[in-house]
Amino acid sequence: MPFTLLFDLDDTLLDTNIETFIPAYFQALSGHLAPYVSSTLLIPALLSSTRLMMENDDPSRPLRDVFERDFYARLGIVKNEIAEALDEFYDRVFPRLESKTGRRPDAAPLIEWVISQGHHVAIATDPLFPLKATHQRLRWAGLDPAQFELVSSFENFHFSKSHTAYYAEMLGQLGWNDGAVLMIGNDVERDLIPAHRLGLRTYFVDGDPASSPGFEAGRGNLKDIRPWLESLEASAFEPSFQSPEAVQAILRSTPAVLQTLTASLKREKWSVEPFGEDWALNEIVCHLRDTEREIHHLQLRLLFQREDAFIPRPDTAVWASERDYLQVDGWTALQEFTAARLETVSQLANLDGSLWSRKARHAIFGPTSFLEVLGFMADHDRMHIQQVKKTLKNLQGERV
Repeated sequence: MPFTLLFDLDDTLLDTNIETFIPAYFQALSGHLAPYVSSTLLIPALLSSTRLMMENDDPSRPLRDVFERDFYARLGIVKNEIAEALDEFYDRVFPRLESKTGRRPDAAPLIEWVISQGHHVAIATDPLFPLKATHQRLRWAGLDPAQFELVSSFENFHFSKSHTAYYAEMLGQLGWNDGAVLMIGNDVERDLIPAHRLGLRTYFVDGDPASSPGFEAGRGNLKDIRPWLESLEASAFEPSFQSPEAVQAILRSTPAVLQTLTASLKREKWSVEPFGEDWALNEIVCHLRDTEREIHHLQLRLLFQREDAFIPRPDTAVWASERDYLQVDGWTALQEFTAARLETVSQLANLDGSLWSRKARHAIFGPTSFLEVLGFMADHDRMHIQQVKKTLKNLQGERV
């Protein structure tokens, strides 16, 4: 079974001296936008809006929206006034910053090899840049953006890499592939620790032993990764999503994943049933919405109320036909699911740690605990995102 390999970009696949690159980037951008806005306004606005992206934990708000709402308000202009100039900057000026970076000779051969082995490969870079800027940086590294199943950017992500939910969002957009997962990066705080909190194994690139977090599965340079991967037993790298941090990250990420996966879907495609008994997208989303409202919220109330609560699990199999989900607007149902899920995650955000071990009795699984019941909810999310990916794949070939 193939690995799912998540690669950091800066100082992993591409030498990027951030202390040199970022000032050069700011200088180039402020110079290009000088006819529209002064650098004394632009730079503080960039810093403020980037900080808000890094802090965002709202799965209903893509990072681009977080950035732009703050950025243009601080500049006192509307987006359309400089949209064309920004596009021109990333198309013509940003590529000149390649000289501030360095190509790693082992990066392209490693990526070519892991793809040739059938592994799922994604670029897990902090999604604080537009996609076209990240594609440029991949080319500077000698890589083709089309090689990768997913490249994170501020258009298609809701969380930065400081959040464990970023890694859940990454795996969700990939379709929650079964099997081994490995995060490969050089930054302990943003690559290794949040991925580890989700339950992923990690590889520390060029890591100083003195800064080792102690849990990484491997450590070395890019050239070391191929023989190391070839020596592994993949089953040992299958993640466990059973910690409170992992469960909360998955639950928080699911609305974000669904919004991104369906963002370009035409309304009439939501009700298409691809094959046989496969569910249409609006049936899946309506099921998630009603399960969240009527089952998960009830289960949480019971778990909060007392020790050893009995946790019911009603049969939802008949809901799709009884409630005529095919006739419901799928996009509206997704917004309603998101609102219900935000209520769930807000209840868990500041939970007393002792509650996670509270005992309960589940109608189907018998003796259980608060954490295990929440784990069932996260597993339910993952299963239906896999179903969504399958449905979208089956719709390919049409204009979805």
